[in-house]
Amino acid sequence: MAKYFLPAQIISNQAQLLTIPQIMHIGIDDTDSIKGGCTTYLAAILIEELKRFNVHFIDYPLLVRLNPNVPWKTRGNGALCLRFNYNSEFEKDIKKTLTQRWEEHSAIDQKGTAPGIVFFNSPTIPPELTVFSKKTQTTIVTQKEALRLIKKFDADAQSFNTGRGIIGALAAIGETLQGDHTYELIAYRIKENWGTKRNVDKTTIFEMDKITAPYTFNNVDKDKNRVIITPRGPDPILFGIRGESPKIVHQAYRLIKSLECVERWVIFRSNQGTDAHLKPVKTLAKLHPYCSVIAKGTVSQNPRIVPRRHVIFSITDGTAEIDCAAYEPTGTLRKIAWELRTGDTVEVYGAVHKTTPAHRLTLNLEKINVLSLQQQTQKRNPLCLNCGKRLKSMGKHQGFRCEGCGGRFVDLQKQETLLPRTLNQGLYVTSTRSQRHLTKPLSRYGLEKSSAVIERVDCWNANY
Repeated sequence: MAKYFLPAQIISNQAQLLTIPQIMHIGIDDTDSIKGGCTTYLAAILIEELKRFNVHFIDYPLLVRLNPNVPWKTRGNGALCLRFNYNSEFEKDIKKTLTQRWEEHSAIDQKGTAPGIVFFNSPTIPPELTVFSKKTQTTIVTQKEALRLIKKFDADAQSFNTGRGIIGALAAIGETLQGDHTYELIAYRIKENWGTKRNVDKTTIFEMDKITAPYTFNNVDKDKNRVIITPRGPDPILFGIRGESPKIVHQAYRLIKSLECVERWVIFRSNQGTDAHLKPVKTLAKLHPYCSVIAKGTVSQNPRIVPRRHVIFSITDGTAEIDCAAYEPTGTLRKIAWELRTGDTVEVYGAVHKTTPAHRLTLNLEKINVLSLQQQTQKRNPLCLNCGKRLKSMGKHQGFRCEGCGGRFVDLQKQETLLPRTLNQGLYVTSTRSQRHLTKPLSRYGLEKSSAVIERVDCWNANY
Protein backbone atom coordinates (compact mmCIF):
# COMPACT_ATOMS: atom_id res chain seq x y z
CA MET A 1 0.00 0.00 0.00
CA ALA A 2 1.48 3.35 -1.05
CA LYS A 3 1.68 5.79 1.84
CA TYR A 4 1.96 9.55 1.70
CA PHE A 5 3.30 11.47 4.71
CA LEU A 6 2.76 15.01 5.90
CA PRO A 7 5.77 17.30 5.35
CA ALA A 8 7.89 17.81 8.49
CA GLN A 9 7.14 21.52 8.70
CA ILE A 10 3.40 20.80 8.74
CA ILE A 11 3.70 17.99 11.28
CA SER A 12 5.69 20.18 13.66
CA ASN A 13 3.05 22.89 13.55
CA GLN A 14 -0.02 20.68 13.86
CA ALA A 15 -0.60 21.69 17.46
CA GLN A 16 -0.86 25.31 16.38
CA LEU A 17 -3.41 24.65 13.63
CA LEU A 18 -7.13 24.94 14.20
CA THR A 19 -7.75 22.45 11.43
CA ILE A 20 -6.09 19.14 10.64
CA PRO A 21 -4.01 18.79 7.45
CA GLN A 22 -5.25 15.97 5.21
CA ILE A 23 -4.23 14.39 1.93
CA MET A 24 -6.34 14.72 -1.20
CA HIS A 25 -5.89 12.92 -4.51
CA ILE A 26 -7.61 14.37 -7.60
CA GLY A 27 -7.88 12.42 -10.85
CA ILE A 28 -9.07 13.84 -14.20
CA ASP A 29 -9.46 12.28 -17.62
CA ASP A 30 -11.03 12.62 -21.08
CA THR A 31 -11.45 16.39 -21.09
CA ASP A 32 -10.07 16.99 -24.60
CA SER A 33 -11.37 16.28 -28.09
CA ILE A 34 -9.95 15.86 -31.59
CA LYS A 35 -10.68 19.58 -32.12
CA GLY A 36 -8.54 20.76 -29.22
CA GLY A 37 -8.07 20.88 -25.50
CA CYS A 38 -5.60 18.98 -23.34
CA THR A 39 -6.03 17.25 -19.99
CA THR A 40 -2.44 18.08 -18.96
CA TYR A 41 -3.21 21.76 -19.60
CA LEU A 42 -6.24 21.52 -17.35
CA ALA A 43 -4.01 19.97 -14.68
CA ALA A 44 -1.69 22.99 -14.98
CA ILE A 45 -4.67 25.30 -14.47
CA LEU A 46 -5.84 23.34 -11.42
CA ILE A 47 -2.34 23.46 -9.91
CA GLU A 48 -2.40 27.25 -10.04
CA GLU A 49 -5.90 27.41 -8.60
CA LEU A 50 -4.75 25.30 -5.64
CA LYS A 51 -2.17 27.96 -4.81
CA ARG A 52 -5.03 30.02 -3.34
CA PHE A 53 -5.60 27.35 -0.69
CA ASN A 54 -1.96 27.04 0.45
CA VAL A 55 -1.78 23.35 -0.37
CA HIS A 56 1.51 21.44 -0.21
CA PHE A 57 2.09 19.05 -3.10
CA ILE A 58 3.47 15.68 -1.97
CA ASP A 59 4.27 14.37 -5.44
CA TYR A 60 4.81 15.71 -8.90
CA PRO A 61 1.62 15.86 -10.95
CA LEU A 62 1.20 12.39 -12.43
CA LEU A 63 0.67 11.84 -16.14
CA VAL A 64 -0.54 8.26 -16.42
CA ARG A 65 -0.87 6.80 -19.91
CA LEU A 66 -3.57 4.16 -20.09
CA ASN A 67 -4.15 1.32 -22.56
CA PRO A 68 -3.23 2.82 -25.95
CA ASN A 69 -5.55 0.37 -27.76
CA VAL A 70 -8.93 1.42 -26.41
CA PRO A 71 -11.06 2.28 -29.46
CA TRP A 72 -12.52 5.47 -27.95
CA LYS A 73 -9.31 7.27 -26.96
CA THR A 74 -8.79 10.84 -28.20
CA ARG A 75 -5.01 10.98 -28.66
CA GLY A 76 -2.51 9.72 -26.10
CA ASN A 77 -5.06 8.36 -23.59
CA GLY A 78 -3.44 10.13 -20.65
CA ALA A 79 -5.05 10.67 -17.24
CA LEU A 80 -3.78 13.06 -14.57
CA CYS A 81 -3.51 12.98 -10.79
CA LEU A 82 -2.68 15.72 -8.26
CA ARG A 83 -1.75 14.83 -4.66
CA PHE A 84 -1.41 17.37 -1.88
CA ASN A 85 -1.85 18.21 1.79
CA TYR A 86 -4.57 20.72 2.58
CA ASN A 87 -6.33 22.16 5.61
CA SER A 88 -9.70 20.49 6.04
CA GLU A 89 -11.54 23.80 6.39
CA PHE A 90 -10.86 24.44 2.66
CA GLU A 91 -12.14 21.09 1.40
CA LYS A 92 -15.51 22.29 0.08
CA ASP A 93 -13.97 25.35 -1.56
CA ILE A 94 -11.21 23.28 -3.17
CA LYS A 95 -13.68 20.83 -4.66
CA LYS A 96 -16.04 23.58 -5.80
CA THR A 97 -13.30 25.68 -7.42
CA LEU A 98 -11.60 22.78 -9.17
CA THR A 99 -14.90 21.36 -10.39
CA GLN A 100 -15.76 24.73 -11.94
CA ARG A 101 -12.41 24.88 -13.76
CA TRP A 102 -12.81 21.26 -14.87
CA GLU A 103 -16.20 22.08 -16.40
CA GLU A 104 -14.86 25.24 -18.10
CA HIS A 105 -11.90 23.44 -19.72
CA SER A 106 -13.62 20.20 -20.70
CA ALA A 107 -14.89 19.68 -24.25
CA ILE A 108 -18.32 18.73 -22.94
CA ASP A 109 -20.16 19.50 -26.17
CA GLN A 110 -17.79 17.53 -28.42
CA LYS A 111 -18.79 14.11 -29.72
CA GLY A 112 -16.94 11.25 -28.03
CA THR A 113 -15.74 13.28 -25.05
CA ALA A 114 -16.80 12.06 -21.60
CA PRO A 115 -14.91 14.08 -18.94
CA GLY A 116 -14.50 12.64 -15.47
CA ILE A 117 -13.10 13.95 -12.18
CA VAL A 118 -12.58 12.00 -8.94
CA PHE A 119 -11.72 13.34 -5.47
CA PHE A 120 -10.26 10.86 -2.99
CA ASN A 121 -9.25 11.76 0.60
CA SER A 122 -6.83 9.29 2.15
CA PRO A 123 -3.25 9.10 3.49
CA THR A 124 -2.82 5.83 1.57
CA ILE A 125 -3.77 4.34 -1.77
CA PRO A 126 -5.60 1.01 -1.32
CA PRO A 127 -3.96 -1.89 -3.19
CA GLU A 128 -7.27 -2.55 -4.95
CA LEU A 129 -7.06 0.86 -6.64
CA THR A 130 -3.50 0.15 -7.75
CA VAL A 131 -4.56 -3.18 -9.26
CA PHE A 132 -7.40 -1.39 -11.04
CA SER A 133 -4.96 1.19 -12.41
CA LYS A 134 -2.57 -1.45 -13.74
CA LYS A 135 -5.50 -3.15 -15.45
CA THR A 136 -6.50 0.06 -17.25
CA GLN A 137 -3.01 0.24 -18.73
CA THR A 138 -3.09 -3.21 -20.32
CA THR A 139 -6.70 -4.07 -21.18
CA ILE A 140 -10.31 -2.86 -21.30
CA VAL A 141 -11.96 -1.82 -18.03
CA THR A 142 -15.68 -1.20 -17.58
CA GLN A 143 -17.30 1.82 -16.02
CA LYS A 144 -19.11 -0.53 -13.65
CA GLU A 145 -15.78 -1.60 -12.14
CA ALA A 146 -14.79 2.01 -11.54
CA LEU A 147 -18.13 2.91 -9.95
CA ARG A 148 -17.91 -0.06 -7.59
CA LEU A 149 -14.50 1.09 -6.32
CA ILE A 150 -15.59 4.71 -6.05
CA LYS A 151 -18.46 3.64 -3.87
CA LYS A 152 -16.38 1.20 -1.82
CA PHE A 153 -13.71 3.76 -0.94
CA ASP A 154 -16.13 6.67 -0.54
CA ALA A 155 -14.58 8.79 -3.29
CA ASP A 156 -16.41 11.71 -4.89
CA ALA A 157 -16.83 11.41 -8.68
CA GLN A 158 -18.45 13.63 -11.30
CA SER A 159 -18.73 13.20 -15.03
CA PHE A 160 -20.43 14.32 -18.23
CA ASN A 161 -21.96 12.51 -21.18
CA THR A 162 -21.27 8.76 -20.93
CA GLY A 163 -19.17 9.26 -17.79
CA ARG A 164 -16.38 7.09 -19.13
CA GLY A 165 -13.76 9.60 -17.95
CA ILE A 166 -14.11 8.46 -14.35
CA ILE A 167 -12.33 5.23 -15.30
CA GLY A 168 -9.12 7.04 -16.20
CA ALA A 169 -9.51 9.56 -13.38
CA LEU A 170 -9.68 6.78 -10.80
CA ALA A 171 -6.85 4.90 -12.52
CA ALA A 172 -4.60 7.96 -12.27
CA ILE A 173 -5.22 8.07 -8.52
CA GLY A 174 -4.48 4.37 -8.17
CA GLU A 175 -1.15 4.57 -10.02
CA THR A 176 1.55 5.51 -7.51
CA LEU A 177 4.52 4.82 -9.84
CA GLN A 178 6.48 3.03 -7.15
CA GLY A 179 8.57 1.24 -9.78
CA ASP A 180 9.98 2.46 -13.08
CA HIS A 181 8.92 5.96 -14.12
CA THR A 182 10.05 8.95 -16.15
CA TYR A 183 9.39 12.68 -16.24
CA GLU A 184 8.04 15.06 -18.85
CA LEU A 185 8.29 18.83 -18.93
CA ILE A 186 5.43 20.23 -21.00
CA ALA A 187 5.52 23.83 -22.18
CA TYR A 188 2.24 25.46 -23.18
CA ARG A 189 1.38 28.14 -25.73
CA ILE A 190 -0.53 31.35 -25.24
CA LYS A 191 -4.12 31.02 -26.41
CA GLU A 192 -3.66 33.28 -29.44
CA ASN A 193 -1.29 30.72 -30.96
CA TRP A 194 -3.46 27.65 -30.51
CA GLY A 195 -4.08 25.93 -33.83
CA THR A 196 -1.08 27.50 -35.58
CA LYS A 197 2.26 25.92 -36.48
CA ARG A 198 4.66 25.61 -33.54
CA ASN A 199 7.53 28.07 -33.75
CA VAL A 200 10.57 26.56 -32.04
CA ASP A 201 14.21 26.67 -33.18
CA LYS A 202 14.82 23.20 -34.65
CA THR A 203 18.61 23.49 -34.37
CA THR A 204 18.49 24.00 -30.60
CA ILE A 205 16.29 20.91 -30.18
CA PHE A 206 18.80 18.71 -32.00
CA GLU A 207 21.61 20.25 -29.95
CA MET A 208 19.66 19.66 -26.73
CA ASP A 209 19.19 16.03 -27.74
CA LYS A 210 22.96 15.56 -28.12
CA ILE A 211 23.81 17.28 -24.82
CA THR A 212 21.25 15.47 -22.67
CA ALA A 213 21.42 11.96 -24.22
CA PRO A 214 20.73 9.30 -23.02
CA TYR A 215 18.89 10.94 -20.12
CA THR A 216 16.22 12.46 -22.34
CA PHE A 217 14.55 10.44 -25.08
CA ASN A 218 12.35 10.64 -28.17
CA ASN A 219 13.20 14.26 -28.92
CA VAL A 220 14.02 13.87 -32.61
CA ASP A 221 13.75 11.37 -35.44
CA LYS A 222 17.29 11.21 -36.80
CA ASP A 223 16.30 9.03 -39.76
CA LYS A 224 13.93 11.69 -41.06
CA ASN A 225 15.79 14.69 -39.54
CA ARG A 226 12.54 15.68 -37.87
CA VAL A 227 11.61 17.14 -34.49
CA ILE A 228 9.05 15.02 -32.63
CA ILE A 229 8.64 16.89 -29.31
CA THR A 230 6.26 19.38 -30.92
CA PRO A 231 2.73 18.08 -31.63
CA ARG A 232 0.89 19.12 -34.77
CA GLY A 233 -2.69 19.35 -33.50
CA PRO A 234 -4.73 22.32 -32.21
CA ASP A 235 -3.99 21.58 -28.53
CA PRO A 236 -2.22 24.08 -26.21
CA ILE A 237 1.07 22.14 -25.99
CA LEU A 238 4.13 23.83 -27.49
CA PHE A 239 6.51 20.93 -26.80
CA GLY A 240 7.18 18.15 -24.31
CA ILE A 241 10.57 16.83 -23.17
CA ARG A 242 10.77 13.35 -21.63
CA GLY A 243 13.63 12.22 -19.46
CA GLU A 244 14.93 10.36 -16.45
CA SER A 245 14.71 13.12 -13.83
CA PRO A 246 13.12 16.53 -13.17
CA LYS A 247 16.57 18.09 -13.28
CA ILE A 248 17.45 16.78 -16.74
CA VAL A 249 14.16 17.78 -18.39
CA HIS A 250 14.44 21.25 -16.85
CA GLN A 251 18.01 21.54 -18.13
CA ALA A 252 16.83 20.43 -21.56
CA TYR A 253 14.04 23.02 -21.50
CA ARG A 254 16.57 25.79 -20.93
CA LEU A 255 18.59 24.64 -23.95
CA ILE A 256 15.66 25.07 -26.35
CA LYS A 257 15.04 28.40 -28.03
CA SER A 258 11.32 29.03 -28.40
CA LEU A 259 10.40 31.60 -31.06
CA GLU A 260 6.98 32.12 -29.53
CA CYS A 261 5.79 32.96 -26.03
CA VAL A 262 5.60 30.17 -23.44
CA GLU A 263 2.55 30.71 -21.27
CA ARG A 264 3.49 28.17 -18.56
CA TRP A 265 5.31 24.87 -18.08
CA VAL A 266 4.91 21.93 -15.72
CA ILE A 267 7.00 18.84 -14.94
CA PHE A 268 4.97 15.62 -14.68
CA ARG A 269 6.01 12.24 -13.28
CA SER A 270 4.84 9.52 -15.65
CA ASN A 271 4.76 5.89 -16.76
CA GLN A 272 5.77 6.98 -20.27
CA GLY A 273 8.63 5.05 -21.83
CA THR A 274 8.30 2.15 -19.37
CA ASP A 275 6.39 -0.51 -21.37
CA ALA A 276 3.70 -0.40 -18.66
CA HIS A 277 1.09 -1.37 -21.24
CA LEU A 278 2.75 -4.66 -22.22
CA LYS A 279 1.63 -7.81 -20.45
CA PRO A 280 3.35 -11.18 -21.00
CA VAL A 281 1.06 -14.02 -22.10
CA LYS A 282 1.92 -17.70 -21.79
CA THR A 283 0.37 -18.83 -25.06
CA LEU A 284 -0.88 -17.25 -28.27
CA ALA A 285 -4.29 -18.80 -27.59
CA LYS A 286 -4.68 -16.36 -24.69
CA LEU A 287 -4.43 -13.23 -26.82
CA HIS A 288 -7.43 -10.90 -26.71
CA PRO A 289 -8.25 -7.86 -28.86
CA TYR A 290 -7.38 -4.36 -27.58
CA CYS A 291 -4.60 -5.64 -25.28
CA SER A 292 -0.85 -5.02 -25.57
CA VAL A 293 1.21 -8.13 -25.01
CA ILE A 294 4.57 -9.86 -25.04
CA ALA A 295 4.35 -13.29 -26.67
CA LYS A 296 6.69 -15.96 -28.00
CA GLY A 297 6.39 -18.10 -31.09
CA THR A 298 8.10 -19.63 -34.09
CA VAL A 299 7.81 -18.05 -37.52
CA SER A 300 5.39 -20.27 -39.42
CA GLN A 301 4.99 -18.24 -42.62
CA ASN A 302 7.68 -16.16 -44.30
CA PRO A 303 7.22 -12.37 -44.44
CA ARG A 304 5.15 -10.91 -47.24
CA ILE A 305 4.53 -7.33 -48.33
CA VAL A 306 0.97 -6.05 -48.44
CA PRO A 307 -0.28 -2.77 -49.94
CA ARG A 308 1.33 0.41 -48.57
CA ARG A 309 4.58 -1.52 -48.00
CA HIS A 310 3.59 -3.11 -44.71
CA VAL A 311 5.30 -6.40 -43.80
CA ILE A 312 3.27 -9.32 -42.44
CA PHE A 313 4.60 -12.62 -41.09
CA SER A 314 2.99 -15.37 -39.03
CA ILE A 315 4.04 -17.13 -35.83
CA THR A 316 2.76 -20.16 -33.95
CA ASP A 317 3.39 -21.80 -30.58
CA GLY A 318 1.24 -24.90 -31.05
CA THR A 319 -1.84 -23.36 -29.42
CA ALA A 320 -2.63 -20.81 -32.13
CA GLU A 321 -1.24 -19.04 -35.17
CA ILE A 322 -1.39 -15.26 -35.55
CA ASP A 323 -0.19 -12.62 -37.98
CA CYS A 324 2.36 -9.99 -36.95
CA ALA A 325 2.36 -6.65 -38.76
CA ALA A 326 5.26 -4.21 -39.09
CA TYR A 327 3.79 -1.14 -40.73
CA GLU A 328 5.79 1.09 -43.05
CA PRO A 329 6.33 3.92 -40.48
CA THR A 330 8.04 1.49 -38.09
CA GLY A 331 11.23 1.94 -40.10
CA THR A 332 13.99 -0.41 -38.93
CA LEU A 333 11.48 -2.79 -37.38
CA ARG A 334 9.88 -3.33 -40.78
CA LYS A 335 13.28 -4.20 -42.26
CA ILE A 336 13.97 -6.67 -39.45
CA ALA A 337 10.56 -8.30 -39.93
CA TRP A 338 11.32 -8.75 -43.63
CA GLU A 339 14.49 -10.72 -42.82
CA LEU A 340 12.74 -13.32 -40.63
CA ARG A 341 12.32 -16.83 -41.99
CA THR A 342 10.27 -19.92 -41.17
CA GLY A 343 11.69 -21.63 -38.11
CA ASP A 344 13.09 -18.50 -36.45
CA THR A 345 12.03 -18.09 -32.81
CA VAL A 346 10.90 -14.62 -31.76
CA GLU A 347 9.40 -12.71 -28.88
CA VAL A 348 6.96 -10.12 -30.19
CA TYR A 349 5.67 -6.99 -28.46
CA GLY A 350 2.61 -5.09 -29.56
CA ALA A 351 -1.11 -4.41 -29.73
CA VAL A 352 -3.64 -7.13 -30.52
CA HIS A 353 -6.20 -6.19 -33.15
CA LYS A 354 -9.46 -8.06 -33.43
CA THR A 355 -10.27 -10.41 -36.24
CA THR A 356 -12.25 -9.22 -39.27
CA PRO A 357 -13.75 -11.09 -42.23
CA ALA A 358 -10.57 -10.26 -44.15
CA HIS A 359 -7.94 -10.61 -41.41
CA ARG A 360 -7.32 -12.99 -38.57
CA LEU A 361 -6.02 -11.97 -35.14
CA THR A 362 -3.08 -9.61 -35.76
CA LEU A 363 -0.36 -8.20 -33.53
CA ASN A 364 0.75 -4.69 -34.50
CA LEU A 365 4.44 -4.76 -33.69
CA GLU A 366 6.30 -2.35 -31.41
CA LYS A 367 9.33 -4.58 -30.81
CA ILE A 368 10.82 -7.87 -31.98
CA ASN A 369 13.24 -9.86 -29.87
CA VAL A 370 14.96 -12.37 -32.15
CA LEU A 371 15.70 -15.35 -29.89
CA SER A 372 17.11 -17.87 -32.38
CA LEU A 373 17.68 -18.11 -36.11
CA GLN A 374 16.95 -21.14 -38.26
CA GLN A 375 19.82 -22.05 -40.52
CA GLN A 376 18.76 -21.47 -44.13
CA THR A 377 19.97 -23.71 -46.96
CA GLN A 378 19.73 -23.69 -50.73
CA LYS A 379 19.83 -26.66 -53.14
CA ARG A 380 21.74 -26.11 -56.39
CA ASN A 381 22.65 -28.26 -59.35
CA PRO A 382 26.12 -29.84 -59.03
CA LEU A 383 29.20 -28.76 -60.99
CA CYS A 384 30.43 -30.61 -64.05
CA LEU A 385 33.13 -33.14 -63.14
CA ASN A 386 34.94 -32.41 -66.40
CA CYS A 387 34.91 -28.62 -66.82
CA GLY A 388 33.51 -27.29 -63.55
CA LYS A 389 30.52 -25.56 -65.13
CA ARG A 390 27.13 -25.63 -63.36
CA LEU A 391 25.06 -28.52 -64.75
CA LYS A 392 21.52 -28.41 -66.09
CA SER A 393 18.82 -30.85 -65.02
CA MET A 394 17.57 -33.25 -67.67
CA GLY A 395 14.30 -33.84 -65.77
CA LYS A 396 13.17 -35.56 -62.64
CA HIS A 397 15.37 -38.57 -61.83
CA GLN A 398 17.09 -38.27 -65.24
CA GLY A 399 20.36 -36.75 -64.10
CA PHE A 400 22.25 -33.68 -65.34
CA ARG A 401 24.02 -32.51 -68.50
CA CYS A 402 26.72 -29.93 -69.13
CA GLU A 403 26.08 -27.27 -71.74
CA GLY A 404 29.80 -26.54 -71.87
CA CYS A 405 31.46 -29.87 -72.60
CA GLY A 406 28.39 -32.01 -73.26
CA GLY A 407 29.01 -34.35 -70.34
CA ARG A 408 26.11 -36.31 -68.83
CA PHE A 409 25.85 -37.50 -65.23
CA VAL A 410 22.99 -39.68 -63.99
CA ASP A 411 24.27 -40.41 -60.45
CA LEU A 412 24.92 -36.85 -59.20
CA GLN A 413 22.60 -35.18 -56.68
CA LYS A 414 21.77 -31.55 -56.03
CA GLN A 415 24.15 -29.85 -53.60
CA GLU A 416 22.86 -28.20 -50.41
CA THR A 417 24.68 -25.01 -49.38
CA LEU A 418 24.27 -22.83 -46.28
CA LEU A 419 22.91 -19.33 -46.83
CA PRO A 420 24.35 -16.48 -44.76
CA ARG A 421 21.92 -14.65 -42.44
CA THR A 422 22.36 -10.88 -42.17
CA LEU A 423 19.93 -10.76 -39.24
CA ASN A 424 21.35 -11.03 -35.72
CA GLN A 425 19.75 -12.12 -32.49
CA GLY A 426 18.64 -9.30 -30.20
CA LEU A 427 15.96 -6.72 -29.48
CA TYR A 428 14.70 -4.37 -32.18
CA VAL A 429 12.37 -1.43 -31.55
CA THR A 430 10.10 0.52 -33.88
CA SER A 431 11.39 3.86 -35.18
CA THR A 432 11.27 6.85 -32.84
CA ARG A 433 8.57 8.57 -34.89
CA SER A 434 6.17 5.64 -34.51
CA GLN A 435 6.75 4.76 -30.85
CA ARG A 436 3.76 4.95 -28.52
CA HIS A 437 3.94 7.13 -25.41
CA LEU A 438 4.41 4.01 -23.28
CA THR A 439 6.97 2.22 -25.46
CA LYS A 440 10.33 1.91 -23.74
CA PRO A 441 13.04 3.05 -26.17
CA LEU A 442 16.35 1.22 -26.39
CA SER A 443 18.11 4.16 -24.72
CA ARG A 444 16.19 3.50 -21.48
CA TYR A 445 17.30 -0.11 -21.11
CA GLY A 446 19.57 -0.12 -18.06
CA LEU A 447 18.17 3.16 -16.73
CA GLU A 448 14.97 1.72 -15.24
CA LYS A 449 14.04 2.74 -11.70
CA SER A 450 13.05 0.20 -9.06
CA SER A 451 11.50 2.61 -6.55
CA ALA A 452 10.13 6.11 -6.16
CA VAL A 453 11.35 8.39 -3.38
CA ILE A 454 9.85 11.87 -3.61
CA GLU A 455 12.04 13.83 -1.22
CA ARG A 456 11.53 17.28 -2.69
CA VAL A 457 9.00 18.70 -5.08
CA ASP A 458 10.43 21.94 -6.37
CA CYS A 459 11.26 23.69 -9.64
CA TRP A 460 8.46 21.90 -11.41
CA ASN A 461 6.07 24.66 -12.37
CA ALA A 462 6.76 28.03 -13.93
CA ASN A 463 3.88 29.73 -12.18
CA TYR A 464 3.73 28.07 -8.79
